[in-house]
Amino acid sequence: MTTIRLTAAQALVRYLACQMNEDGLPYIAGVWAIFGHGNVAGMGEALYGVREELPTYRGQNEQSMAHAAIAYAKQLGRRRAMAVTSSIGPGALNMVTAAALAHVNRLPVLFIPGDVFANRGPDPVLQQIEDFEDGSVSANDCFRPVSRYFDRITRPEQLLTALPRAMRTLTDPADCGPVTLAFCQDVQAEAYDYPESFFAQRTWRFRRPEPDREELEEAVKALKAAKSPVIVAGGGVHFSGATETLRAFAETHQIPVVETQAGKSALAWDHDLNFGPVGVTGCDSANQVCERADLVIGVGTRFQDFTTGSWALFKNPDRKILALNVQAYDSAKHDAMPLVADAKVGLQRLSAALGAHRLPPPDGQLKASWFAKADAVTAAPTDANTLPTDMQVIGAVQRAARDDTVVMCAAGTMPGELHQLWKARMPLSYHMEYGFSCMGYEIAGGLGIKMAQPERDVIVMVGDGSYMMMNSELATAVAMGMKITVVITDNRGYGCINRLQMGTGGAEFNNLYVHTNQANPVAIDFAAHAAAMGASSAKVASISELETALEAARHASAPTVIVIDTDPYPTPSAGGHWWDVAVPEVSARKEVNKARSAYEAALKERH
Repeated sequence: MTTIRLTAAQALVRYLACQMNEDGLPYIAGVWAIFGHGNVAGMGEALYGVREELPTYRGQNEQSMAHAAIAYAKQLGRRRAMAVTSSIGPGALNMVTAAALAHVNRLPVLFIPGDVFANRGPDPVLQQIEDFEDGSVSANDCFRPVSRYFDRITRPEQLLTALPRAMRTLTDPADCGPVTLAFCQDVQAEAYDYPESFFAQRTWRFRRPEPDREELEEAVKALKAAKSPVIVAGGGVHFSGATETLRAFAETHQIPVVETQAGKSALAWDHDLNFGPVGVTGCDSANQVCERADLVIGVGTRFQDFTTGSWALFKNPDRKILALNVQAYDSAKHDAMPLVADAKVGLQRLSAALGAHRLPPPDGQLKASWFAKADAVTAAPTDANTLPTDMQVIGAVQRAARDDTVVMCAAGTMPGELHQLWKARMPLSYHMEYGFSCMGYEIAGGLGIKMAQPERDVIVMVGDGSYMMMNSELATAVAMGMKITVVITDNRGYGCINRLQMGTGGAEFNNLYVHTNQANPVAIDFAAHAAAMGASSAKVASISELETALEAARHASAPTVIVIDTDPYPTPSAGGHWWDVAVPEVSARKEVNKARSAYEAALKERH
């Protein structure tokens, strides 16, 4: 056996550079790195040696650079991914939130945090967390519950088994999610004679599991018996590349489709069978179809509470759930009828078995009525002196968007209103992180999307609160020449949670700046802040000025930030659904007691 002597860090990066996807491209497209003690000597030297084959990108914060890596993978339908490396201690722990985001959203990312010394010679080292009862614990154990695969590399030869396991997890459609290889810093620098064959180029194929025969038969039987079925399209439709298959299935059998946050854009917004967004942030047309559905067909969805209206949406007492999902865990939720299979293959097999079975067309008037309401709230205001709403901002961005524009967001007010109101024109033109609803994902995510598809126009929608939490990758976008447009809606606080607080009977408290225990009024010049990081920026005073600024941003060559003040209170009066947010049973406030009564009544509607 021919061997090559490499440090463990050199072996790791050389192996990653040789792993290919089915398109003949390196599966790991690059490594995000912030160097510190724990990875600068070992991983830093190794990455320098492969800088041409495996590019290294430097971020400003470990969490946000991981967000960029995750968004990259999501925008490419999990066909490629990135790795992220950090020092030990705070650098590693900064990435735990991002790992949880990837875990919830079933997205691949490889975390390589530095770890303590395996030989324990200098124990305890700088930034080491000491467990008084377990000497094997380090800060990186925090990654265990938020990783699909976790390993601690304490010997260089352990890479021979750990790396194939990591790649298997990253590329497996059912188990896909974050992988953590906690890399002891002394081991990174330790040499070993690795077999040369370990570094042979390998192609990882994305398998498409076929449905079980009996499960398929049960699913076909349920579909043929259903009089008012509905398809709930989730993110798995995109990951499977099943958007055209879904369209053909719906058209062949005349079954209406509704979309989750992750599934939105699976069908064009104006397709006759796309009845729009579903659930808490859904629209009237979708939710009415779901309320009376006798068969709910989930395709690639994990049935999150926002999708199901906390399981109070599907009101038909005879309704059944059919869950087509590549992951058995997701297909068995709430006593669903499982159909464990790849979304594309599963729909194809279902359609073939159904043959000419076709239902009467659904009521198209529901859809027309909803979009009339949506158009009214997204139209430009007639009074230029009125503080615009987030809905009107969405309308302006929609009018400026092209067919290939990707609009993206993550948390706060905008996700709900974008889900309801945005008219997605093509697959993967709507990028929402709402599985973890992680504030701070937006700008880093926009950067990751642009890296994945540089030819597409990327518009990031972010509130002032989320911008304040994590904005530093804007400087990275400037440095990399990644042209994104960032629209900051400034409602001077956490407007979304303020409305939720009011809706549950609470007093306005500690959300908007005006309601906080702070002596001085807060007036942040976001345009100046963005300009200080090198972006082109503007503060606009009206929707018409916003539209002008968006047009200018389209022709810009660098990142552009547009800031607009918005009213923190209005939300769409139509659409939406109840969401289970527990209201206190006892309170001195009559508003809370009233909200509790309404809450208890709503609980009785849950099925």
